[in-house]
Amino acid sequence: MAAENEVACVTGETNDVLKEERPKWDNKFQYILSCAGFAVGLGNIWRFPYLCQTYGGGAFLIPYLIALIFEGIPLLHLELAIGQQLRKGSIGVWNSISPYLGGVGIAAMVGSFIMGLYYNTILAWILWYFFHSFEEPLPWKNCPLNNNKTGFIKECKQSTSVDYFWYRETLNISPDITANGGGQQWWLVICLAVAWLTVYCCVLRGIESLGKVIYFTATFPYLVLFILLVQGLTLPGAFHGLTYLITPDLNVLSQPHVWFDAVTQIIYSLSLGLGGLIAFSSYNSPKNDCEMDALAIAIINGFTSIFASVPIFSVLGFKATTTYWDCLDKNMLLISNEFEIQDGNVTRENYFSWLDDLNATHHDRLNALTLKNCVLKDFLDQSMSGTGLAFIALTEGIARMPVSQLWAILFFFMLFNLGLSTMFGNMEAILTPLLDLKVFPKYVPKEIITAMICLLSFIGALIFTTASGSYWLSIFDKYGISLPLLIIAFFELIGVIYVYGINKFCDDLEFMTGRRPNLYWYVTWKFISPVLLFSIFVAFVAIEVQHHLSFEAWNPNYVEFPKKEEKEYTSWLVVMCVLLAILLSIFIPLIALYHLIISKFRRHRQRLENPFDNLAFHL
Repeated sequence: MAAENEVACVTGETNDVLKEERPKWDNKFQYILSCAGFAVGLGNIWRFPYLCQTYGGGAFLIPYLIALIFEGIPLLHLELAIGQQLRKGSIGVWNSISPYLGGVGIAAMVGSFIMGLYYNTILAWILWYFFHSFEEPLPWKNCPLNNNKTGFIKECKQSTSVDYFWYRETLNISPDITANGGGQQWWLVICLAVAWLTVYCCVLRGIESLGKVIYFTATFPYLVLFILLVQGLTLPGAFHGLTYLITPDLNVLSQPHVWFDAVTQIIYSLSLGLGGLIAFSSYNSPKNDCEMDALAIAIINGFTSIFASVPIFSVLGFKATTTYWDCLDKNMLLISNEFEIQDGNVTRENYFSWLDDLNATHHDRLNALTLKNCVLKDFLDQSMSGTGLAFIALTEGIARMPVSQLWAILFFFMLFNLGLSTMFGNMEAILTPLLDLKVFPKYVPKEIITAMICLLSFIGALIFTTASGSYWLSIFDKYGISLPLLIIAFFELIGVIYVYGINKFCDDLEFMTGRRPNLYWYVTWKFISPVLLFSIFVAFVAIEVQHHLSFEAWNPNYVEFPKKEEKEYTSWLVVMCVLLAILLSIFIPLIALYHLIISKFRRHRQRLENPFDNLAFHL
C-alpha cells in the first residue's frame, strides 16, 4: 500500500483516480498484437525496401540498426511506460507531467489526425487495386485498346501497361500540382468511403471491438509474406534481387540524408510521437513489464522490415531479370531481321559475343538499329519510392508471375490489413485523449464520436482524390509528419527525463516492472537519444534551406510518358510546406506560453486580493 501511495504522489494522481474504471485488454497477447499492428505498417513493406535499394542495399542496415538501438527502442519504452503509468491518452499524460508540456500531447493528437487523412487514402488506392485483382487478365497486364479498336492507347504504348493503369486509370494524374484538379475521381471517392467505413466498424467501440479484429489484421500479413517468400524464391532472377539487397555500398554512409532517413524510418515505422502507443498502453494494468513489451515490439518491427524485404527483392529481381530478357529479345529480333540471321542462331547466351562480332564487322549498320542498352544492374537500380514500389514495380512483377491473379489478391489484401492495423492506432490516438478530457457530453455515445471523427477525416481527405491528389499526399507526408515527429519525440524525452526527472521516472519503472532500469536506458534517455534527434533535425534543416523546395511532376509529353521532371514549388506552395512543417510543433511553445501567462496572471490577481500577505512576507 505504501508503494501504491508513493506512485500516486509521484504521478500527481489520487487513489480515487487510479481506481477509476477504465477498459482493459482481454489479455497480454491482444495488447502486444495491437501495438505491433500499429507499429508494423506499410512503411515496413515499401519504404524500408526502397531505402535499402536507394542507399546501397545492406549498407542501410548499419544506420538503421544504430537508430533502432539508440533512438527507437528507448523512445518506445518511454512512451509505453508513461502511458501505462498515468493511464491516460497523450494530452492527459503530458498535462499530468507538466501543464507546460500539454502542447506535446496536442501535437501528437493532431499529427495522428493528419496522418490518418492521407494514410487512409493509400488504403483507398489499395482497395482499388484489390477489387481489380479479381479480373482475368489483370487490367494492368496489357495496354487497353483505343476508341477505334485499331491499336493500343498511345500513352500506354509509349510507356508500360502498369504505368498507364497507375498514372491514368487510378490517379488520372494532372501535369502539375497547381493545375486544375479536375474534381474528385469518383472511383477513388468510393474506395475512400469504403476504407473509412471499414475503420469505423473496427474501432467504433474502442479496444472492445478493436481487440477482436486485431487477431486477424495483425497476423494475416505474415502468412501472406511467408507464402510470397516461398513463391518469390522460386522465381527466375530472385537470386539477383537478393544479392542486390545484401551487397553493401559503404560509401553511402558519408551522406547525411542516409542517417536522417534511418532515424525518420525508425520513428515512422514504430509510430512514435503520434500518441497511439501511449493510448494502447494506458489500458494496461499498472503492474506490467513495459520494458519487455518495448523490446518485443521493436524486435517484431525490425524483423518484419527485414523479413518483408526478402520476398519483395525476390520479386524485384524477377522483374528486373524478365525486363532484361525482354530487352535482349527485342534487340535480337532487330539484329536477326537486319542481318537475315536464322532463328536460334542468336540466343541470350551468345548475344553479347554476336554483338561484339557484328560491331567489329558492321559497325555502321549496327549503330543504325538503335539497340537498347541491356544491363541487368541498370534494371535493378531503378528504385521507386513508396507507392511507386507497390503500385508499379511489385505490381509489374506480380503480373509476370504464374497465377498472377491469385498473387495480386493476396498481395493487396495483405497491404490493406497492414494499413488497417496502423489506422486502428491512429484512431485510438485521437479518441483516447478526447474521451479522457471529456470534450463531449456524457450522453454522446462513443460510437457517435467515432463516426464524427471518421466523417470529418473522410471530408478532409477528399483533396487527395483529385487529379493532383498524389502531389498533395506527398507534401503532407514529407512536411506535415516526418519532420514534426522528430520535434515531438525530442520534447517527449526532454519532458520525461529533464522536467519530470529521470530518477522519479526510474522509481516508477521499478514499481511497474519490479526492477530498476539499467545503464543502457539511463544513458540513451539522458544523453544519446536527445542529442541524436537534435543533431539530425539541425542537419536536415541546414541541408533543406540550401536549395529550393521541389517536387516530381508528371511530364505530359506522350513520348516520355510517364516520365517525371523536377519542378520548384511556387511561393504559396512553399508557404504551405512551411506551415505544415510547423503546424504540429507550434502547439508546444504556444501551450507553454499560455500556461506561463495564466500562472503570472493568477499570481498577480492573488497579490491584489491579498496585499497584506505580500507585506507580511517582506516584514
